[in-house]
Amino acid sequence: MRRSEVLAAEAVSCLNKALIHLKDIWEEIGIPEDQRLQRTNVVKNHIKNLLEMMIKEEESLKERLISSIGKCRTEMEKLCLELQLPLFEEESGVSMLQQEKNIRTQVEALMKEKNQRMQQLKILLEQDQDLCDILCSMSYGIAPDSVPSLEQLENFRQHIANQNEEKAKRYAEFTDLKKQIILYMGELDHIPETSFEKDVVCEDEDSFCLSRENITSLKLLLCQLEERKAENEAMCESHREKIQQLWDRLQVPQEEREAFNEHMVASRKRNLEALQAEVQRLEELKLLNIRNVTEAIRSEIAVFWEKCFLSIDQRQDFTPYFSEDFTEELLSVHDAEIQRLRQHYEDHKELFDGVHQWEESWRLFLELEKKATDPTRFTNRGGNLLKEEKQRSELHKSLPKLEKKLKVQIEKWEGEQAREFLVSGQKFLQYVEQQWELHRIEKEKEKQERHLKKSKQTEVDMLYGTVRTPTKRRFLGSTTPNKARKFNATSSISSATSNSTMRSAIGGTVCRSPVPRPPLSANKVPAVRTPGSNKPPHPRLQGCNKENEVRPKGTPLSGGLLNYASPQRNLSITSVASTYSEFVRELVNTESVQSSETCPKPPTPRSSTTS
Repeated sequence: MRRSEVLAAEAVSCLNKALIHLKDIWEEIGIPEDQRLQRTNVVKNHIKNLLEMMIKEEESLKERLISSIGKCRTEMEKLCLELQLPLFEEESGVSMLQQEKNIRTQVEALMKEKNQRMQQLKILLEQDQDLCDILCSMSYGIAPDSVPSLEQLENFRQHIANQNEEKAKRYAEFTDLKKQIILYMGELDHIPETSFEKDVVCEDEDSFCLSRENITSLKLLLCQLEERKAENEAMCESHREKIQQLWDRLQVPQEEREAFNEHMVASRKRNLEALQAEVQRLEELKLLNIRNVTEAIRSEIAVFWEKCFLSIDQRQDFTPYFSEDFTEELLSVHDAEIQRLRQHYEDHKELFDGVHQWEESWRLFLELEKKATDPTRFTNRGGNLLKEEKQRSELHKSLPKLEKKLKVQIEKWEGEQAREFLVSGQKFLQYVEQQWELHRIEKEKEKQERHLKKSKQTEVDMLYGTVRTPTKRRFLGSTTPNKARKFNATSSISSATSNSTMRSAIGGTVCRSPVPRPPLSANKVPAVRTPGSNKPPHPRLQGCNKENEVRPKGTPLSGGLLNYASPQRNLSITSVASTYSEFVRELVNTESVQSSETCPKPPTPRSSTTS
């Protein structure tokens, strides 16, 4: 049994007990039956009215619950529609009271969500309005009384973030432009005149409207100031060049120039005025010194003639250059000519510089070619040969490339100018070919001279013999293992004597050892012994071989050191006379010695017969 039924049964039991108790009281009092009936009826009506009133109150509660459920359901549906959320699914099988509570709780949550969104929307709208005022842009375009969805709020936040970035970008651009504008105004001594210029320079930066139109106006103002500054600088630079030329032409002292240095650097308004005044002063001074100024301009014209490669005829076409009537008109003509030449050089500077570069490279090429034929280049001690060879190799590669590039530039120049590009009075390409041809002819001439010189030397050698200067020779006293020749004393000395005599008389080639020879006292040394023989050489044979005898220090055929040679050196037949006159002198001395001494001739070895 449910608890409510138990409570109802207890209420009925209490009511029965109360009625019985009332009945007992009435009996004890002695109330008649009809009055008891009346009193019981009153009790019944009272209880009935009370129950009816209670029932009515509960019925009213039920109606209120039903009404609340309906209202809450309607409100919930409206909120879900506004918030763009799915409808709340009611729980089935619950009491009316629980149902009303669930719906009411959901409505309260939806209402809270709505209030939060509306609060966020309000904040974003305020930020958007501020940004619109600063950037002069359109608002985001969302109704302030509509409940935004989560996606709309997110898009709105992203829009605000983009606007803030744009604001920061424009603000940075504005501050940069403002600094430059203030700087240019200061350099130009310009005071803000229009309201816009005053807003930019004088007003607070945060109050400036960062609209696109204002930014564009700022850029336009900056461009105007830059143009004015460029014009001032151009005018100042033109005046400076004019002043510098007039200073040089008039030979103004250095102290006077240094006093004016302040205006030769800055380009403010006062500097421009000072430069204009100085130009005017120098122009007046120039009229008083026309001859000197004209001569100075002629020097400049000559320099530009060289730079522009003008021929003699082209130079002579400017007849005022040779005039001696120095007037203001002549000076103005020279001024116009130097300006024309300067402009002509500047217009074609790349071409002229290329030709100068070719000439410089060609000059270096010829120098390296000349060094390549210089015998003294082998005395290199710092890697110069390698450097020169590297430079020569680079020039061999760069010169044709440079010529090809200049050819294209010259063809373009001739097409634009409708005239030929001349260097030294002839076309540049012909000039280049002529230089190469002259170089080739010079090389061929040098080659023929070398061949002719070599041929003459060969004829001299065939007629008088070849004189060789010994360079480095193995020490004749030493022997190479396994290569020592064995011979007896008699045949060796005789062979040496015969061979030296025969070679002196027939071949014209006498070899003299560069090793210094001992003094005459060296004859006291032990006799020469050959391997395998203990007999000394015959004394008369020693006297007959005087051309190979050791001579004392200081003789024409001896060296500069004093020492003793080994016995084998007397056997040398490979000595060379330093000059042809010495060779003849030795030959005559040898023949006179042989004729004065009556020594028997040694047996002639096979080697002398064959030689």
